[in-house]
Amino acid sequence: MTADPSPLGPEEIAEHAAAAGRLVTALEGVVLGQRPAVRDTVAALLARGHVLLEGVPGTAKTLLVRALGLALGLQFRRIQFTPDLMPSDITGVSLLTPQGTFSFRPGPLFGDLVLGDEINRAPAKTQAALLEAMQERRVTVDGTSHELPESFTVFATQNPIEFEGTYPLPEAELDRFLVKVLIGYPEEAVEQGILTRVLSGFEADVPTSYGIARVADGPALARLREATRRVRVEATLVGYITAIVRATRTAPVLTLGASPRGSVALLKIAQASALLDGRAYVVPDDVKELAPAVLRHRVAVAPELELEGVTADTALRGIIENIQAPR
Repeated sequence: MTADPSPLGPEEIAEHAAAAGRLVTALEGVVLGQRPAVRDTVAALLARGHVLLEGVPGTAKTLLVRALGLALGLQFRRIQFTPDLMPSDITGVSLLTPQGTFSFRPGPLFGDLVLGDEINRAPAKTQAALLEAMQERRVTVDGTSHELPESFTVFATQNPIEFEGTYPLPEAELDRFLVKVLIGYPEEAVEQGILTRVLSGFEADVPTSYGIARVADGPALARLREATRRVRVEATLVGYITAIVRATRTAPVLTLGASPRGSVALLKIAQASALLDGRAYVVPDDVKELAPAVLRHRVAVAPELELEGVTADTALRGIIENIQAPR
């Protein structure tokens, strides 16, 4: 059930899984104690999707993306979102040259891995400037469209919305993120390990101190993405994905269900998860494990239940448990 019908052979899947595994291992050597977040981020990258990283300040969100750029040898761009940031500050502008013609000066969106830091600190007008770039992988300035790099991927960091000075992201923009990855505080032993690394010379703002080697490049990432599209998805699993997403639209606990884009996202990242595990086919556990990351930002919990402590994740787990997984 993929665009490319040719299946992955045993040698191919082993080669690609090993390459993806090297990327995960390289990141885990820098971002300590965040294996689920690292794996979900890599899976989203293989599925050619954008990633929303949520966590309180200081939990290695920026570090994760910066390390990913180093491990892939790709161009890393960082945009600090602030209340006064204008759309042209990120997309670029057309400038009048001495010859009387207009020349386009690309903004920081023109990178391979673009980090939108604290995206929920910018007003909706600037957040909306990302929509075309994320969906079409191009930007339009003064009526002219400009293509973004082939590896273009947005990684946006967000502090929890209950923190002062932040704005909730519009639903249309949230729906463009393939996954929303939650990054929490590290465990005690991991935090001690972080301090030990600092004593050994590690500095989060000095990439040369990471000790990370490049394990792939742009063409290698393109090959991994192509292999991901060739991971087999049986018709019963397509039905399973559809049933989960459609159930979010009728569940009493939710006031907003996931869109069809959520179904596509869950399908694609399930293929990436299978590849990371060294399988040429998707299994129900791929879908079940990644459904919260794919759907948590696409649904809304009923306000009265939210006050009682019900979260999107708990609501989604309840929905998934009530749907029979295919054998």
